[in-house]
Amino acid sequence: MDLPVGAGVVLVVGGTGKTGRRVAERLAGLGYGVRVGSRSGAVAFDWHDEGTWEAALEGVSAAYLTYYPDLAFPGAVEAVGAFARLAARRGVGRLVLLSGRGEEAAEAGEKAVMESGAAWTVVRCAWFNQNFSESFFLDPVLAGELALPVGGAVEPFVDAEDIAEVAVAALTRAGHAGEVYELTGPRLLSFAEVAVELSRATGRGVRFEAVSEAAYRGVLEEAGLPGDFAELFSVILDGRNASLGDGVRRALGREPRDFADFAREAAASGVWDV
Repeated sequence: MDLPVGAGVVLVVGGTGKTGRRVAERLAGLGYGVRVGSRSGAVAFDWHDEGTWEAALEGVSAAYLTYYPDLAFPGAVEAVGAFARLAARRGVGRLVLLSGRGEEAAEAGEKAVMESGAAWTVVRCAWFNQNFSESFFLDPVLAGELALPVGGAVEPFVDAEDIAEVAVAALTRAGHAGEVYELTGPRLLSFAEVAVELSRATGRGVRFEAVSEAAYRGVLEEAGLPGDFAELFSVILDGRNASLGDGVRRALGREPRDFADFAREAAASGVWDV
């Protein structure tokens, strides 16, 4: 059955992030009570501090789970599994987990949630479009050069707005329990083709350059990001994800948003103005 408005709070773990923020905004717009799970939230939540979990779950009827920096990172499976089991014991009826497409370690986290005892939905996603406007690819776009250890790999980039809409449907509507939704965009793009789309949208040159994993690890660490992201890039961009998923269509009954539409809208917002 649908989750009635007023039937408890919906916890959004990572509610200040790319997808979590959008999920929280949509839920609030529908009239649901929302608790943002973050270390700086009104009710603090920290994946690394189990002492914060009980208070975060007080009065919660459903929860959206994201793990930073990625579900495939060490310690994630254990933390997510322990939290999901606690949530089930506390009567949380629905868990929606954000996962990464093509990540074997992330699939172990999915399994832990599936075995928690709560009704679950997995939202397994390709690379986000918004990585180029809100995250670690923003500065390279502003500089006019995407230097990445990916070669000619192609990826079906997915929009965070689509992810949020699917997550909210799974949190609030009947018919999504037990589903694994593979969310992608409508077409495959190489990073060189992404650079062309970004150039077209911004009206200035953005070029792509393939670099070594070691070189990119240094770039990440200089930016204060985990160097292990460089290895993750190499693993999941080895061709395993060079196919389209039907998750947006199955969950929402429509086609996913195209990268070109995202790029035009982001450019119009001024995020890439220099």
